[in-house]
Amino acid sequence: MLYALSLTIGSFSCSLVANAGDVRITLGPEAARGIAELGLDVPVVGRAFVILSRNDEEEPRLGTGVTGNPLWGVDVREFAAGDTVTITDGAASVSGYPLERLADVPPGDYRLQAFLNVYTTFRRADGHVVEAHLNSGAFQSPFEAPGNAYSAVRSIKVGEGGMPSLHLTLEQVIQPPRPLADGEVLQQGNFEDTDWVRYVKIRSDSLSRFWGRDMYIGANILLPPGYDDNPRARYPVLYMQGHSSGLTPMPWAPEEWFHADYEPTHPAVGPQLDGFYEAWTSGRLPKIIVITFRDANPYFDTSYSVNTENVGPYGDALTRELMPHLEQQFRIVSDPWGRVLAGRSTGGWEAAAMMVFYPDLFAGSFPWAPDPIDFRKLMQINIYDFGNAFLNQLEWISTPLPAQRETDGLVNYTVADEHAYEQTVATKDRSGGQWAIWQALYSPVGSDGYPVPLWDPHSGEIDRDVAVHWRDNWDLSFILQRDWATLGPKLSGKLHFAVGMRDNYYLEQSVYLTEERLAALDDPPANATFQYGIGGRHSWIGHSPVDPQRQMTYAEFIGVVAKYITENAPADADLESWRY
Repeated sequence: MLYALSLTIGSFSCSLVANAGDVRITLGPEAARGIAELGLDVPVVGRAFVILSRNDEEEPRLGTGVTGNPLWGVDVREFAAGDTVTITDGAASVSGYPLERLADVPPGDYRLQAFLNVYTTFRRADGHVVEAHLNSGAFQSPFEAPGNAYSAVRSIKVGEGGMPSLHLTLEQVIQPPRPLADGEVLQQGNFEDTDWVRYVKIRSDSLSRFWGRDMYIGANILLPPGYDDNPRARYPVLYMQGHSSGLTPMPWAPEEWFHADYEPTHPAVGPQLDGFYEAWTSGRLPKIIVITFRDANPYFDTSYSVNTENVGPYGDALTRELMPHLEQQFRIVSDPWGRVLAGRSTGGWEAAAMMVFYPDLFAGSFPWAPDPIDFRKLMQINIYDFGNAFLNQLEWISTPLPAQRETDGLVNYTVADEHAYEQTVATKDRSGGQWAIWQALYSPVGSDGYPVPLWDPHSGEIDRDVAVHWRDNWDLSFILQRDWATLGPKLSGKLHFAVGMRDNYYLEQSVYLTEERLAALDDPPANATFQYGIGGRHSWIGHSPVDPQRQMTYAEFIGVVAKYITENAPADADLESWRY
């Protein structure tokens, strides 16, 4: 096997060209066995990395990201126990970020680690064979995903002569939070029911057919107090959309479970969760059920809850398989008047999209800080008028397009930065990153089975034909305007947007454009509502109904949902058994 100028035969590796700074990575037998024991394919098809860090408080793999640790990656095939791959500095097969080459590492003391992202081979129903990371319950973050392998951390010194040549062995495999029981699979994680939260996972027939192997979806169900003691009551449901699925419906990150001493650390989510646990468990809130889907897939940690060419029929799987299953297992109102959508960020787009594409299934939707819903502002990119996704091209100058900012306007990184990081993590939109999933969702399938990119990954030049495909199929603002004659009677008064005016990802911009379009619609009028938080950062969810000077909390939002359902339910609906 030939990897970046390294010849491997069994456990013997011989470098064809001896370069200072090359890093050889061997797959140890225990790691290979551990990967197989978790149900993943060995020999491995995947991507090997070397990751560098100055931080001695965590492993280098845990500090990756657009503004994180430098890393270099190379694809591997048929990578078996004892085989070695070489990260050869300057080889065309090796990509690095933010430093292109290992030779670019400045002198200093560092900690180094090797890593292996394991892919699964899918023989899809469309005839294409693709290789990507099978979700393993870790929110599609490859550097924390069970089944992936890593080496011990090694301390090194880089002198004026550059990186020394090194040899690292992949010895450890990331394990799931608890060992798999007989019959369990890694997909969507495996969680234990609690007094308040129940976890469901089912095999999806439609997704299994599409991907050519067993595929699973799941849900987390937050039950109201008294649920088990009130067998005659049927409860309306709030479908709380979002990525990093696998969590209790309300909190933000994997460690943030629904418990009394939970203290959120996320600067946006913390205020939203103030008092929620006490208010929910004390019975002071209307007694509804809150559900979050677990629908991580080979491209991202959520499917965006729609049917797409590259990701598969997740919209059908959720609405035709999982939702009916949940309505049979739990006492959930199975009529549209009892179903409300909400979500922030990615979940905001999902909440809007499910309302648009499945308007007969839901009573209303509250999208907060949604991913771009008008592609004239894909963050700051106008995909229809701009020639390049990386640059704002003016007559005499070009300026880099930003991707993320602080609320004071300070830009942390650009579109080109974020895209380059994702391209280092994986080629062909398999990084599990934001641009990767948007390409996978919105683009047609290419001749190689992977998404056709909207822009050239090196130059950033936008493909006009792909942009039209994005517009016609996935630009929600455009679709609402184009199809209002059909959608209007079903959606009038049902869309309620909120976004901060200093959203860290510029998401307020597409909401402004959507409001302009919806305001111009009539027969019937859209009657959509829009709230903007002055100075509000990403994930701002609206004004408090009792104190408009502050952000609404989730406890208050439960009341908003109950009021909305009550005001829009049919005359014969049961509104009493669940409210208080």
